[in-house]
Amino acid sequence: MKVALLALTSATCITFALLCGTPQCSAAALSVTLLDRDGHGVEDAVVTVTPVGARIAVPAVKSAVMDQRDRAFVPRVLAIGVGSRVEFPNNDSVSHQVYSFSPAKRFQLPLYKGEVHPPVTFEQAGLVVLGCNIHDTMVGYIYVSASPYFGTTDAGGVLALKDLPKGDYRVAVWSPYIADPAASLDRAVHLEADAAASERVVLQLPLRARPEPRPRRRDWDY
Repeated sequence: MKVALLALTSATCITFALLCGTPQCSAAALSVTLLDRDGHGVEDAVVTVTPVGARIAVPAVKSAVMDQRDRAFVPRVLAIGVGSRVEFPNNDSVSHQVYSFSPAKRFQLPLYKGEVHPPVTFEQAGLVVLGCNIHDTMVGYIYVSASPYFGTTDAGGVLALKDLPKGDYRVAVWSPYIADPAASLDRAVHLEADAAASERVVLQLPLRARPEPRPRRRDWDY
């Protein structure tokens, strides 16, 4: 996450580009670009694309890694699908004790270094805020998506998704630094798999910054 995001006080531009290579292509692609007020890309924002009025396919079960290095979670923000398993190796020079009090997943990994604990399975959609009982400055985020179409923006503020069936979708953006209501960060889009030309929709939102959400150890039942 760029430091500039912390100072957001004016409009941020979210661009939705609907792309299809040829008139005969069978699936659509969606490109989402998130820019700050200076035109710089906003990194590590989670984008979920959920079908509207259609059966939502179950996300493919995959494995992911949330590492610990230099007394920080790496990556800072991790997006996964429901049912995915996450490994928590500790490649730091000190021991850590990872925990979450979040309703979507409550767990605690006893103090360790290296690769000691088995992967943790995330069965429920929602936001999981991670902390370390030893180092209060360590905060990480796992965003568990119920939709199979999701990801995080890159350094340029871009997330590109492909092979989406045509239809109506709800696009939602989340970042730990954005204080606006979730409803104001949604956008409805329609994808035509056989579209011959690209369609571009630009949405500008007066996003408000907020202090970074942090886990509270008093919420944990020891």
